[in-house]
Amino acid sequence: MKNPPLHLKIQQELLSEILAGKHDQAVRLPSEAQLVKRFGASRPTVARALQELKLQGFLERRAGSGTYLSRERGAHGAQGVRQLGLIVPGLGQVEIFDVICGELAGLARVHDLGMHWGGGSGPLEGVGMSVAEAEELCTRYIAGGVSGVFFAPFEHAGDNEAANRRITERLSHAGIPVVLLDRDLCPFPKRSNFDLVGIDNFAGGYLLAEHLLKLGNKRLAFVARPFSAGTVEARQAGARAAMLAHGVPVAGDFFYEADPGDSRLVRSLSVGRPYDAVICANDHTAAQLLQTLTRLGVRVPGDLRLVGFDDVRFATLLTVPLTTVQQPCRDIALTAFHAMRERMAAPALPVRSLLLTPRLMVRESCGAYPSR
Repeated sequence: MKNPPLHLKIQQELLSEILAGKHDQAVRLPSEAQLVKRFGASRPTVARALQELKLQGFLERRAGSGTYLSRERGAHGAQGVRQLGLIVPGLGQVEIFDVICGELAGLARVHDLGMHWGGGSGPLEGVGMSVAEAEELCTRYIAGGVSGVFFAPFEHAGDNEAANRRITERLSHAGIPVVLLDRDLCPFPKRSNFDLVGIDNFAGGYLLAEHLLKLGNKRLAFVARPFSAGTVEARQAGARAAMLAHGVPVAGDFFYEADPGDSRLVRSLSVGRPYDAVICANDHTAAQLLQTLTRLGVRVPGDLRLVGFDDVRFATLLTVPLTTVQQPCRDIALTAFHAMRERMAAPALPVRSLLLTPRLMVRESCGAYPSR
């Protein structure tokens, strides 16, 4: 995944320091030359980061003196524009979160709200935010008095549910509204006490399975990585529902929770052709599985049909373009932003699940071509 540009990294790190109170309003900020040396960046790159913070109202330029914190907003943004925060472990790694968070930042700017992206090297360097980093960020948000936090819960870890609950409970006890992005804290079909905005994953799983069934496939399998989020459980449940609705029995070995790069797994899916098609939890899983199948000489879609979920950029660039379900990232961001503003204005609103309608993107990996 491509890392964010350097000016954005500088902007995020400086904003993190501002919200944490590391800069005094009466003391000049480090000069451009000092920031160039600190970040190893060019002067135009540093200038662009500072200009963005000025446009957002965090900094002001005093002629003949230098750059200072804005006198209107103060170090914590308490005087004037309210601040929103992001805790998104997949930022910089998961494409849909990069798009969603970018859209949220733009919406915040238009509505005169500040947006704090967090900080630290984790998500910016593409290695992922740790639970400890997320909890530290949570502490800073509480201390900084943010008005709301968008949170995409952790997945792919054995203790993810406990960590997610610790973070949301701390924010809730501090009176800070939380809007969940993409997934809930608890396993499907349970729901937490926080607003959730994402795609209708059950309907998406149903769409994929129904499409494969209409192509004549009867023996389907579902592959996901261990400790996946509840969204994956919902997709699997939707696929099972489609099979039952079409009178196709769901085999006991329908679900595989394993590494898609594991040759033993792939052989069990392909040797002797026990399955017609495989539904993958997401596009990344499908891409890894396609690589392993190719390495073993299994042709897609000739020997085995394959579909994914998310419609990330590389889905059309694989050796066999991937049939998948599209995540409406910009619409998710818009819905989440409005949900946050409503929650901030009326904290007693009932908890809501705002699920957007999925869209099937048909490409060659399922053995069918989109109609022209």
